[in-house]
Formats: sequence, C-alpha cells, structure tokens
Amino acid sequence: MDLRSKARTLPGPVSDPSKLPKWNYDGSSTGQAPGEDSEVILYPQAIFKDPFRRGNNILVICDAYTPAGVPIPTNKRAAAAKIFSHPDVVAEVPWYGIEQEYTLLQKDVKWPLGWPVGGYPGPQGPYYCAAGADKAFGRDIVDSHYKACLYAGINISGINGEVMPGQWEFQVGPSVGISAGDELWAARYILERITEIAGVVLSFDPKPIQGDWNGAGAHTNYSTKSMRANGGFEVIKKAIEKLGLRHKEHIAAYGEGNERRLTGKHETADINTFKWGVANRGASIRVGRDTEKEGKGYFEDRRPASNMDPYVVTSLIAETTLVWKA
Repeated sequence: MDLRSKARTLPGPVSDPSKLPKWNYDGSSTGQAPGEDSEVILYPQAIFKDPFRRGNNILVICDAYTPAGVPIPTNKRAAAAKIFSHPDVVAEVPWYGIEQEYTLLQKDVKWPLGWPVGGYPGPQGPYYCAAGADKAFGRDIVDSHYKACLYAGINISGINGEVMPGQWEFQVGPSVGISAGDELWAARYILERITEIAGVVLSFDPKPIQGDWNGAGAHTNYSTKSMRANGGFEVIKKAIEKLGLRHKEHIAAYGEGNERRLTGKHETADINTFKWGVANRGASIRVGRDTEKEGKGYFEDRRPASNMDPYVVTSLIAETTLVWKA
C-alpha cells in the first residue's frame, strides 16, 4: 500500500477541511508527474485528530489533482464523490462497514510475525480470535491501532485475530457514503505508522502465503435506507441480483491479486462464480441470519481483496445497486 504524507505548520487550529490551504508535492518523485511539470496539487478533504502528535494537531486526508484541477489517475476519490452526490444515492443514505484484514510480517525476512523463519507454524484452527503467546502474534500493535483510531475520531467498530497466524482484522463503520473511504484510508495510514514504530512490516496482500492458509480480504457490508426499512429483504434481493449481473466489472475493481485468494476454498467463492446465501461464508454475497429473520437489514460483499481502494468499491456498489439500470 503506497501511502505518503508530509507535515506543515498552520497559524492556528482548523476543524473544517474547506478552511485548509491547498498544497502540492513533487509528483516526479512518486511517478505521478513529469519532471518538467512536477507539481501535483493536494486538496484537503477530511480531518482527523492526530494520535501521534496529539494536542490541536490533525491528520488530513487529501486527494490529488493536476494544476489545471483535473484529478490525477490514482485519485479514485473524485469519481466516488460524484457517485455519492447523485440524488438517487443521497436519498438512500448508504451505510458501509468494511472489514480490513492485514498481515504483520517480520521486517528483514518478510515472513509472518510469530512464524519460525523459513518454516511454518501448526495448521490453522487455534489462531482465530485466540489468546496466548503461541497463538496471537502482534496484539500490542493491534490494540495501539485500535486506541489511536478511536482517538482520531475514526468510526472503528472492532478488531479480531484472524484464521492465519500473524493476520488480524479491524472494522470501520457503519459510515455513510464517501466518509467510509476517508475513514478506512486514515485507519490504514495510522496502522502503517504504528507498524513503523514497532519495526514490523504491514502487508495488504490478498494471499500473502500460498497453500492451505487463509487469504486477506476487505469484506464490505452495505445497506440503504430502503433495505433498513420494513420489507427491506426484497430490496436486498433485487440489489444482489444487479450485483450478479455486473460480477465481472466488480471483480476487476476489487483489488489486485484477488484471483490468488478467490479460489472457492478458505471461506471464498470462486472468482468466476457469483452466488449468494444466508450465513454462507463460501458465497460471493452473504446475508446474515438476523437480516433474513427480521426481513430487513444489510448484506456483505465478500469479494473485495484486502488491498482494494475503498473509494472504488463503495462507490461501485452504490452505483450498481442505486443508479445502474439493469
């Protein structure tokens, strides 16, 4: 995950992104602009409290533009903001809950934390949500991240140890519209900073270890106003039908290397197959038992990879289910 940041001093505290100055950076040093016209312009979009410097200090999520005001190709936020401001989307108040899985790696060998160097731990089974020095590796990092996100004002709703040892998950949400992407990117940045302090490498690879080990995803839970209202289960079924019709487009936008993860094994559906089910973790889309029982609620898209761009994924789900005409 290529996250970059720099710091600047302001004359006083700021709480509104529109009151912050635009800034720039050298795009020729990041492969985003030619040397003879190297400036990329930063537009401040969202503010969080800074858990590292604390006090009145802030972290600012920015997106990147050319000097002429055109979003650069890696700026996926601008297109997402257009979708989230579409009247049909605004009216439905889309909620997202994103489950971000990641793997902690030993710094010099790029091998999962807690694994013997060049070797493997015992098979999967005892590690998911586990406690103990022989089963949970890196909890100090995970808990520091949890506290830092709460301090920052990120809507982080939980953490847990994952099925593969050295792998963890945090959840962001429910968040409305574009803020889901802002919050997830801010949470990823904070995690990069904390792993940097700990001397551990953070990986968002969707299948960091080949073989009989779980991959890493970013399951995206989604609901609209109509889905949360009485009779919402019928709305959910129609939305899932539309997602099925655009399966290929979604897979193409759901992260790189996902074909190594979506094999039909390890709680995934095969990448070429679209299916949904209640409480089925081997499906593309899972509906919870509570949602079926109450006749309203939300569903989970289990296809996105851990390295997905949340602006792309959240806006595409909204576009397919609320704007696109089948």
